[in-house]
Amino acid sequence: MNRLFVAYKPSNISSNFFLNKLKRKYNQKKAGFSGTLDPFAKGVLVIGMGSHTKLFRFLNKTPKIYRATLWLGAKSDSLDTEMIEHIDELNRFSEDEVLKALKSLQGELEYEPPIFSAKRINGQRAYDLARAGVEFELNKINSTIYETKLISYCHPFVTFEATVSEGTYIRSLGLLLANRLGVEYGSLSMLERLSEGQFFYDDEKALDIKKSLNIPQNFYDGDEQNIKYGRVIALEDIRNKKDGYYWIDNGDNISVINIEKSKVKYELGRIYIC
Repeated sequence: MNRLFVAYKPSNISSNFFLNKLKRKYNQKKAGFSGTLDPFAKGVLVIGMGSHTKLFRFLNKTPKIYRATLWLGAKSDSLDTEMIEHIDELNRFSEDEVLKALKSLQGELEYEPPIFSAKRINGQRAYDLARAGVEFELNKINSTIYETKLISYCHPFVTFEATVSEGTYIRSLGLLLANRLGVEYGSLSMLERLSEGQFFYDDEKALDIKKSLNIPQNFYDGDEQNIKYGRVIALEDIRNKKDGYYWIDNGDNISVINIEKSKVKYELGRIYIC
């Protein structure tokens, strides 16, 4: 079975553990996901099964939208509720102060990702190394914060939404928000991914891969048997001859081609719709 769909990962399990549950549910051996969520987080995961696992790099997965609740004054190495060390008592802020701090995060940011994250260090997840007591350093990263929105402020908890570029660490964003308010510590008590690009959770309904690809469609005017069976195709038989990736509709399957320097090569051949 080939299938592309959006699933909803619950909190407190890894993305891989959740994927294995889905593989058993759908009786599939070959499956993968796009955009790892660490165990603390819940929310949207784009799942591919069968040959649809090959499509991830051609999907529009950015920007991403997250909802999070920040606990102001809560100190935790994991920047969430897993490892709370102590909680500072703080005076209440005005809603305008919180809104101003949130707005100040918009734009380009450089920051350190949390050590308890899904980032890979020499093939291992950072959160696994951190839990094992292994010392390591993470390089600063850059992210774009397109929009921030205050959902509620019930001191000391700030719930907000952030629309961000791929690879943004929302727990670090929460700490930065606390710092912008003049607070030394801040940890998330909740983190949810609402969407990845155009993909939202909709009860695991199968997605139309022809509408999900983030590359333009092209057309082949030569012998359809050539592209059907993966034979060499000539540039003159392709309508749009500009360099780039394209998908071609073959009826019950699609092909992805790459045009480069007047040559056409298959990037993916015969990805069946289902």
